Amino acid sequence: MGMFVNALPLRLQINADASFAALLRSVHETVTTALRYPEVPFEELVRALNLPRDATRFPIYQTMFSFQDARGRQQRWGALEHEMIHVTQPHLAEDVALWFLEKSDGIVGALNYRTDLIDAGSATLLQERFEDLLHNVIAAPLQALAMIALPAAERECLMRWGSNPQLFPQSLSIDALLAHQALTCGARVAVRDGAIALTYAELMQHVDAVALALRARGIGAGDRVGLGLQRGHAMLTALLGILRSGAAYVPLDPSYPPSRLSYMAADAALALLLTNAGTGSGGADTSDGLAWMPRLLPVMTLDALLATPLPAAPLPNTLLPAVAASADAIAYVIYTSGSTGTPKGVQVTHRAVVNFLSSMRRQPGISATDRLLAVTTLSFDIAVLELLLPLAAGAEVVLASREQAGDAQALATLLVDSGATMMQATPATWHMLLTTGWTAPAGFRGLVGGEALAPTLASALLAQGMELWNMYGPTETTVWSTCWRVPADPGGMRIGGPIANTTLRILNPQGRLCPIGTIGELWIGGAGVSAGYLHQPALSAARFIADPFAADASARLYRTGDLARWHSDGSLEHLGRNDDQIKVRGFRIEPGDIEAVLMRDTAVARCIVVARQDTPGDVRLVAYVVAHDPQTSAATLRAACIAALPAYMVPQHVVLLPALPTLPNGKIDRAALPPPARSTSEHRPDPTLPVELMSATELLLQAVWQNLLQTPAIRVQDNFFDLGGHSLLVMQAIQAMAVQTGKRVNPGRFIFESLRQVAQAYDDIAIEKPRVGLIGRLFSGWSGKETS
Repeated sequence: MGMFVNALPLRLQINADASFAALLRSVHETVTTALRYPEVPFEELVRALNLPRDATRFPIYQTMFSFQDARGRQQRWGALEHEMIHVTQPHLAEDVALWFLEKSDGIVGALNYRTDLIDAGSATLLQERFEDLLHNVIAAPLQALAMIALPAAERECLMRWGSNPQLFPQSLSIDALLAHQALTCGARVAVRDGAIALTYAELMQHVDAVALALRARGIGAGDRVGLGLQRGHAMLTALLGILRSGAAYVPLDPSYPPSRLSYMAADAALALLLTNAGTGSGGADTSDGLAWMPRLLPVMTLDALLATPLPAAPLPNTLLPAVAASADAIAYVIYTSGSTGTPKGVQVTHRAVVNFLSSMRRQPGISATDRLLAVTTLSFDIAVLELLLPLAAGAEVVLASREQAGDAQALATLLVDSGATMMQATPATWHMLLTTGWTAPAGFRGLVGGEALAPTLASALLAQGMELWNMYGPTETTVWSTCWRVPADPGGMRIGGPIANTTLRILNPQGRLCPIGTIGELWIGGAGVSAGYLHQPALSAARFIADPFAADASARLYRTGDLARWHSDGSLEHLGRNDDQIKVRGFRIEPGDIEAVLMRDTAVARCIVVARQDTPGDVRLVAYVVAHDPQTSAATLRAACIAALPAYMVPQHVVLLPALPTLPNGKIDRAALPPPARSTSEHRPDPTLPVELMSATELLLQAVWQNLLQTPAIRVQDNFFDLGGHSLLVMQAIQAMAVQTGKRVNPGRFIFESLRQVAQAYDDIAIEKPRVGLIGRLFSGWSGKETS
């Protein structure tokens, strides 16, 4: 007794450019070849191949096709009778199975599918698409498979889901939009920076003063002005003053390495640099802080200008010429990581920003009664929402300092004290905030973006009772291009649909629309598409192409490099990248940018940079290097990265290998790259300070670092970042120490100083020796091993 049917695995390679007739011949050859060995049991094949097993997948194949001829079967063999019984199959071994039964009156088909992978709507689409495919290939068997048209109803659905036409003031500049709002909100607070609160009227007077000073220096339409200020109300005033003058602003983060700032300033051909007196690289006030500047670049400092008392009445309109910027003019140029080793400047127009702000006012939404806490550095384009959206709605901007934005407890305190009703941040910042025990007030709205939102983080934020939005968008299409309100039971993370006047297309390699549920590359068009890369016409032409689906001949699509698919409910799911670009704590990083810095060392033969997550939630940049010289130091190579790259791009680990592992085709086998060793030996060869000579505070801090960095032997002269630490782990270390000592230190101390120097910040805390063993045992529970 039994079902004596042997499953026959078939390997098929489908060439989308070939015809159906060619595919049919290929399938026929594959099947007839496989049928030469009908007696080999499938179980024997599984044993012989000895493939790695995965409990969530059926071995060897995941799809089944079955065709049975049930015509004219006899019902009796001697004394043995049989009858046909229809049996429902409640469970499925494969992901998808297509069954056909040929009977005397025709062919009956059934589609079985795993409900945890495919929903009912998608299954129905598969069935309809298969039927439509049969009609198409019969009518035109020589047509290329990639050119077979989607069913008309499905195509119409994709076009509708991928667009969102809305009215917006497309002839206004950003300055005009904000000035119009300020007229009705003069006495209301516009921006709050610590103890400083500026009303809309006061802010606009400061803005006019900056704009007048810029115009007096000849700055106007078509110029680019560098913005190199620390966070604060002066930064916002300067940004708006630049826009008011008709010029475009270029963020220059003072914490960036001088070489990178110098390149950006030269590439942007700045007409002037706006800064505070003495603001230098690394955020320090030094006399040589502007040594990186190109020669002859004019500098204007805001300190004296903004210290001048405001006039009793607004400046007369006659003093300030009409706004010189048109809606098509460039509003800002933001530099992002470049695959060639140098950053590239993305040019964004006023019209794109005005459309973005108009869309965000509707959804996720903001009202004049809201207070938005701004935490993002100006060099990250999502700061455009934080700084400008409240001003476009008559709401209030609360500015967090750089220190507050990087300190979980300080940020939680500021959220409470300011009465903020909204905040936008990366997942890393939200995760950091939750570690403090912060709870969202009633009606709080949280926006998450910059990298993928994990379901666990979403659940934790929703448990706060907040209104949660998942945002997505590349810098090249103006901040966010999609948004999705996360429901109480999401059932899978989505990025939603297009914001206003944005078009989304999921395309296959041939440039055809991908069917619903099929993974393809996401292309974005509409009002948010930027003007391309500054001084890089070839790269712009490769990434921004004419929209073949638009009636407007000037419409363009931006090629994101992101993989995505539509679900049957009209929501979009993001599924990673089709290249090596990575996201780390919200920052977009081209590994080639880091690799180019490493390859400048003549001792480096080959290198590759990847993002690893060997511990859940702990994403680290790791550089694997093959060196000509065996004496090459990993510490030296990392130091070169520190000198040339922003902190978020510096690899936490540099791993020296004799050779990079490769696949049979010669490509690097990324899966075979070893995890970085949790060792400090490459950073200092001298022996560790004996425990009996370490202070109680040093011992306590050592236990915290050992747990977080998963490093067995940390010495008092070690630097947290040199051992693989990063900004999120810094905050966890500070939080752990605060719990044990009741004291907090400035996060900046962890960046530059050793364990001993950080421990000195706690030298007024008396911790008895016997307590250290207890604390060590407490920390050991975090990682499952003794660390005391």
